[in-house]
Amino acid sequence: MQKPISRPWWSHLTPYHWFVVCVASAAWFFDCLDQRLFSLARIPAISSLMNLPASDTQVQGFGKIVTACFLIGWGVGGMIFGALGDRYGRARMLTLTILIYSAFTGLSYFSQTQLDFTVFRFLTGLGVGGVFGLAVALIAETVPSEARAQSLGLLQILSTVGNIAAGFAKMGIDSLEKNGTLVAGTGWRWMFLIGALPALLILLTRNKLKEPEPWLRLKEQGGLPTGGIFGPYASLLAQKRWRKNLLVGALISGTGVVGLWAIGEYAVDLQKVVFKSFFEKTVAADAVKASVDAAITKAYLLQMIGAALGMTLFTRIATLGRKVAFGFGFSAALVVTFLVYWKMNSPMDAYWMMPLMGMAQLSVFAGFAIYLPELFPSRLRSTGTSFCYNFGRFAAAAGSFFSAKLTVDVFGAYKEVDPSLPLRYAAMTMCCIFLVALFTLPFAPETMGQPLPEE
Repeated sequence: MQKPISRPWWSHLTPYHWFVVCVASAAWFFDCLDQRLFSLARIPAISSLMNLPASDTQVQGFGKIVTACFLIGWGVGGMIFGALGDRYGRARMLTLTILIYSAFTGLSYFSQTQLDFTVFRFLTGLGVGGVFGLAVALIAETVPSEARAQSLGLLQILSTVGNIAAGFAKMGIDSLEKNGTLVAGTGWRWMFLIGALPALLILLTRNKLKEPEPWLRLKEQGGLPTGGIFGPYASLLAQKRWRKNLLVGALISGTGVVGLWAIGEYAVDLQKVVFKSFFEKTVAADAVKASVDAAITKAYLLQMIGAALGMTLFTRIATLGRKVAFGFGFSAALVVTFLVYWKMNSPMDAYWMMPLMGMAQLSVFAGFAIYLPELFPSRLRSTGTSFCYNFGRFAAAAGSFFSAKLTVDVFGAYKEVDPSLPLRYAAMTMCCIFLVALFTLPFAPETMGQPLPEE
């Protein structure tokens, strides 16, 4: 008997399927754009608002506190909007979260003190946190099973385009500051104003984006969760299968989020210190800042290219087994991240190290998009996915506070020897977090080749 010819995954998608994938990916694209604009503008903003040099330990420490507050808002928003997505619809709540993070990112432009800047970032986090679970649930329940893993992997791969767009935005604004079009020291404000653009997405999608069929069937049958925001969480915890999947998903995704936001996030801060020392020895004094900024941006863009390659590779390996792919990803993240913080001493080091770290750390994020919706039934999918993904925000916030303590109080004295050492030692210590996911994987269910679970 002749073996049936396997069709490429994209041939299973109708024009409407592609529309849903594009809209959900655009929402995540702008979400990631916002995250990266914050990453690139955080230290310049705090330096300006505190009227202290960017290399000052107080600026570096407060940068981690602002990041922690942003992550707490992110986690709270994810918990709230994930549950609301199961109650009132994925498409409807996705639209609302886009409006929230667009508005408060734009308002960050008007910050006058580090306090109101922190408040705006927390409120931005509420909207940012809701997007992932809603977008993933929307795609997972809309596209055919033959194309589900690849479509969800594509969402994460395209998120790197948002990250790269933030890098180009930074380059453009730095250029405008340099030629005097923008007042020196105000470029960070314009970066946050760019982050208000996603609100325009709503005008293009609000009347065309529909709720997925599984959710509509549940609504017709009266099967949607009840009991307010906490109702879906009570349902998840009531059954052993979903309770176990919730714990496994939270530990795996939490590890990746902590690794990125409480360790990898501060590679830019290390680069500022290392590159400043490097260029002070190799270029004229008035060219140091521009050289540092250009080198950081180049390293960042290379890191995002590495991230896209890592997510693509993970998506391919995931078709052989979800757990195998996570094992490779987290092992690489542990080794590469430790070595980057230990050995990066110049821009040339960063140009090959940062792509490797981006590839390793961000590869597993493709896995979160693919794996998490496969752990929960339709009536609880948005809640479960959002909880697992955003639990990591609270863990990363705690990790960020802990990293700040390590940087300032535990390893702070080493700055007299080398200003980069507190940042290095704190990050290298934090790399132990990757072991959590590796120790969790043996208990995780393998979902490859299986339909989305129901009751």
